[in-house]
Amino acid sequence: MEEKRKRKKQVILFMTDTTRKDMVGCYGNRKMYTPNLDSLAEEGIRYENAYTCQPVCGPARSAIFTGTFPHSNGVVTNGVPFGANVKTIGQRLTDSGIRCGYIGKWHLDGGDYFGLGKCPEGWEEKYWYDMRMYLEELTKEERIRSRQSDEAYRYGFSEEFTYAHRCSDRAVRFLEEFSEEDFFLTVSYDEPHGPSLCPAPYNKMYEGFRPEYSPEFGDDLKGKPLLQRLWAGDMPDAPEDDVPQASEFLSLFLGCNSFVDHEIGRVLHRIREKMPDALVIFTSDHGDMLGAHRLSSKGATAYKEAANIPLIIKGGEKGKIVKAPASHIDIVPTVMDYFGLPLPKLLEGKSMLPQIYDTAKTVNEVVFTEFTRYEIDHDGFGGLQPMRAVISEKYKLVVHLLDKDEFYDLEADPWELDNRIDDEAYLDTIREYHALLIRHMNDTRDLYRGYQWSMRPWNKGFVPKWNNEGYTRQRENEEYEPRQLDYDTGLPMESAVRHKYLYEREENNGSDEE
Repeated sequence: MEEKRKRKKQVILFMTDTTRKDMVGCYGNRKMYTPNLDSLAEEGIRYENAYTCQPVCGPARSAIFTGTFPHSNGVVTNGVPFGANVKTIGQRLTDSGIRCGYIGKWHLDGGDYFGLGKCPEGWEEKYWYDMRMYLEELTKEERIRSRQSDEAYRYGFSEEFTYAHRCSDRAVRFLEEFSEEDFFLTVSYDEPHGPSLCPAPYNKMYEGFRPEYSPEFGDDLKGKPLLQRLWAGDMPDAPEDDVPQASEFLSLFLGCNSFVDHEIGRVLHRIREKMPDALVIFTSDHGDMLGAHRLSSKGATAYKEAANIPLIIKGGEKGKIVKAPASHIDIVPTVMDYFGLPLPKLLEGKSMLPQIYDTAKTVNEVVFTEFTRYEIDHDGFGGLQPMRAVISEKYKLVVHLLDKDEFYDLEADPWELDNRIDDEAYLDTIREYHALLIRHMNDTRDLYRGYQWSMRPWNKGFVPKWNNEGYTRQRENEEYEPRQLDYDTGLPMESAVRHKYLYEREENNGSDEE
């Protein structure tokens, strides 16, 4: 009797750029036309409280593809590359004999917005297709057209001209070629990010669209950080019941959002034909404020519009909703766990597989997001704005190192209008969440940690120390580099985390207790 063929393990990660959670119909906004993502949610799990690790393109992607936070992998802003010792999920899986393809926007090589056009280690070079490669397919005139939003309204503008369509074409070819192998494929669309090019009927699908009023639009930003008032400019003086006006920008942006759903649908169709049991993940790198809290775009904020991203996973339970917090930091360990690989100590997230197979299980009680600066090339966007945040279903604490902190009771105030950071009634909870945040910064060896994060106006009685907590926290990347050496002995470290004065303490006290 012929032995039964072993079931292949195949993972497809879809990612868009700048898709807010409420831009996907299954999240409750039925004015959004996203039938393919909605059907994916029916086949899998929809996460309500999933957060990006930083609401900026490059840093967000760095966490998704390394399983380490931006402050750990070095991509703390757009326009800087990984450190030489930082390994992506592509490298880790390829080194374990699993084929990896990456098609689409990368934004992690330290080049400009479009990338360097060079395939990084760990990915199939045949299918590598960043935005520079797309531009190099075009004539000079076509390149200029590809960056002009008005092009979407030109008679005869075609789907085939768009980056999204060409990415989908390559994804379909990858699936056909490797349908009988284990693989991990990422399909990373630039859309709906501006210039938001899309053909008819998507280009006019949302003509005249205005969002319905929500309290976030009436935020006067009183009691909020100065950076938000500067960011908003003159907008805080707008009428309380004002909402963003209908605009060509918003219309085309939302149209492009529906268009990229169509392109995802093309690839999903082939997945259902060729590999119906594959693990399929959809997310976006971050959202966009779109006028909520008088703000636009994204930046140093943990507001849900920019940081609370869509996350849909098919491969376990069907038609379920998870309200427990989730994070991009967990994607790498989840994929590695799915392939049956040991999880490196260096990873800073957890596998979500237990929850994917049983949504009654909780992976995270809290999740973390951060900000350092928007882009190395730009003076604007507030410049340096160090921010760290810890978020649960009930509360959100945001510490702005150089500005006023924020604390929101998400059950009483889901719109995040009432900053309770100075409310004595919440002080015990604020301190509890602050302790979680400081521990996270220490556990992940946050480059920017220090006493300043604890020396807050509301944290009265805190006494700063030059040595902070006084520990050495060395890196454990031992799959790819030798075990690091102990500075005091020159020998391989016995413990990655130890008190800096361990040997002096042992000599004087005969022990080292934390």
